[in-house]
Amino acid sequence: MDKHAGERNSYWIETAPPGNLHPPLAATLTVDVAVVGAGIAGLSTAWELVRGGRSVAVLEADRIATGVTGHTTAKLSALHTLIYERLRRTRGTEAAKLYGRSQTEAIRHAAAIADELGVDCDWEETEAFTYAQDPGRIGELMAEADAAREAGLSAEYVTETGLPFPVAGAVRVTEQAQFHPRKYLLALADDLLRRGARIYEHTRVVGLREGEPCRLTTGAGATVTATDVVVATHYPVFDRALLFTRLSPRRELVLTAPVEAGLAPSGMFITPEQGTRSLRTAPYEDGKRLLIVTGEHFTPGTSDVEERFGRLAGWAGEHFGELTVTHRWATQDNDSTDSVPLVGPLHAGSRHTYVATGFGGWGLSGGIMAGRLLSDLITGQKPPWSELYDPRRVRTAVREAPAFLKHQAQVARHFVGDRLSASTGGSVDDIAPGDGAVVRVGGHRCAVYRDEDGEVHAVSARCTHLGCLVAFNRAERAWECPCHGSRFDPDGKIVQGPATRPLEQRHPAGQARTR
Repeated sequence: MDKHAGERNSYWIETAPPGNLHPPLAATLTVDVAVVGAGIAGLSTAWELVRGGRSVAVLEADRIATGVTGHTTAKLSALHTLIYERLRRTRGTEAAKLYGRSQTEAIRHAAAIADELGVDCDWEETEAFTYAQDPGRIGELMAEADAAREAGLSAEYVTETGLPFPVAGAVRVTEQAQFHPRKYLLALADDLLRRGARIYEHTRVVGLREGEPCRLTTGAGATVTATDVVVATHYPVFDRALLFTRLSPRRELVLTAPVEAGLAPSGMFITPEQGTRSLRTAPYEDGKRLLIVTGEHFTPGTSDVEERFGRLAGWAGEHFGELTVTHRWATQDNDSTDSVPLVGPLHAGSRHTYVATGFGGWGLSGGIMAGRLLSDLITGQKPPWSELYDPRRVRTAVREAPAFLKHQAQVARHFVGDRLSASTGGSVDDIAPGDGAVVRVGGHRCAVYRDEDGEVHAVSARCTHLGCLVAFNRAERAWECPCHGSRFDPDGKIVQGPATRPLEQRHPAGQARTR
């Protein structure tokens, strides 16, 4: 299989309708609730609030449902690899039950919404499996099956999965789902407009003043006054509770390839082995199914991404035979230090600002859950799992300590170590066409990219979020911050936050350019 084949674009974005074009915000606006971010968490929150009678504005820096949600593998499952035994051990049986109930209810809620709105989003009910090929992990899987069943899931330990290769064991959970996420969210957005909500695209929010009311400012100078504000930007663009100390960004690769329907495994599958391997199928043309394979966790800014695509393609070919790749892309997730999302008040003093983040790769069920939870909190209700997800939770601080310290050590290593390595790097002349590197130019650390025509593009190497040095991802042609996950195109334009300002332009000779 040619790992280089296929469109470098998300299948979900390419195969969904283009959707309505929403204008950027260009004036002053006053609403009950402003939602920053139009992925599944933001749009779900907005939809719940509008149904509850609130006036809502959704502010999206790019196009709706084209960020992390548009690059997902689109599994809607409450079986989140190996979460339930850990929750039962660290936070108790009741916490595991609340987690399972909240995630399961999110799946059922999404099914009800799709039915109510008549959404053609390739909805399929199916089973979910967490499997292992290493016999040494059988005990771990059996414990997870027991904990998941105790948490309320229809879980059992099995040794047969329907995969075309043997496994040592697996956890199976029934009544899960998979769908086309962008089709679903475009229908949600259309319904939002019908109900009177406002959606603004290409509207990057850069300032938040908390108070009664709150006030948001955009990069273009527009302002939004709102009683309540929800920050649903995947990684929070405003972080007054130092949530960045509890979030670790990671990227993951995705490949798709058609297979004969009779050869397609039935279900959604994931293993923590081999840097994670995850797979599902989706409806495809000519009676075939589209195999969607995910894996190869890595930190943003890693240089060997092309080789990782090769490993993932090799694994898929080994297990499913000769394949023709149609699409390839990467997605980004944030892991919280205690493996539970952070959904609720933005910080200890918050009265009218809320956040949803840290979904750890399970943002579809998590985002729908967050929409319901945040809507309830804003309208004066308190779901039974609100404390489980509360970002202000402190009782898990001691248990989080090892993961917290490990994350901080990694950030420190990049913040200090990358500066040392950059100071002794090569020169602009060493950079080949199509490649980039951080080098010293005129005494400044510059992120320099040479395009295929040989032209040099230079920007500051300091991420505008908190100052870590970016690194070049050759496969995706992007500058990436390994500390907190901000991403920029070769000319420094923001691709993904939490950064809200582009990288500063520089001349190849080292001077800052005048904008």
